[in-house]
Amino acid sequence: MITGIILASGFSNRMKRDKLLMEIEGIPMVERVIQSSIKSKLDEVILVYRVNEVKKLGIKYGVKLVYNPKAHLGQSEGLKLGVKEAKPGAYMFLMGDMPFITEDLINRLIEEFIEDESNIIVPYYNNKRGMPTIFPYSLRGELLNIEGDIGGRRIIEDNPFLVKKVYIDNCILGLDIDTQEEYKRWDSGDGFSCPRKRR
Repeated sequence: MITGIILASGFSNRMKRDKLLMEIEGIPMVERVIQSSIKSKLDEVILVYRVNEVKKLGIKYGVKLVYNPKAHLGQSEGLKLGVKEAKPGAYMFLMGDMPFITEDLINRLIEEFIEDESNIIVPYYNNKRGMPTIFPYSLRGELLNIEGDIGGRRIIEDNPFLVKKVYIDNCILGLDIDTQEEYKRWDSGDGFSCPRKRR
């Protein structure tokens, strides 16, 4: 059992507007993430939201909805809400502002997890750690104890022996859009380029 938890209750402070509703190829960013999630091999999809427009997209696709009243306290609040509402099993955390994620990427990470369900699955794009990540059920307690805006990063850093790195060739899949400049670059047709590979 693997539950996909889409974290979509942030404030988009750097974008100055709700980036999750901004369109990529005519589809809101968060809707693209929902579409890929429900097409994938995830057993359950939970959308953690803050605004009604995002909630409506969740209703459209029939995913489980969880309202986050404490979004101002950081990403960890949405993460914990998703964990509490998920059925017993592993958790895949997806960001609502990663519009290029695909069902194939999600499925590959699931397959990597199934090989050893005690592992934390972490994708790497150009040798840089990214999302989505999968945490085993055994770490549920630790996930419920995180605080602030760091998500599961500290758990990954505290448990290096559990981490299975999965290297993804197409770094575009791991990109998020945080600023107006990034969005304008895409919207103008210039698209995105991958950052230089770390040595």
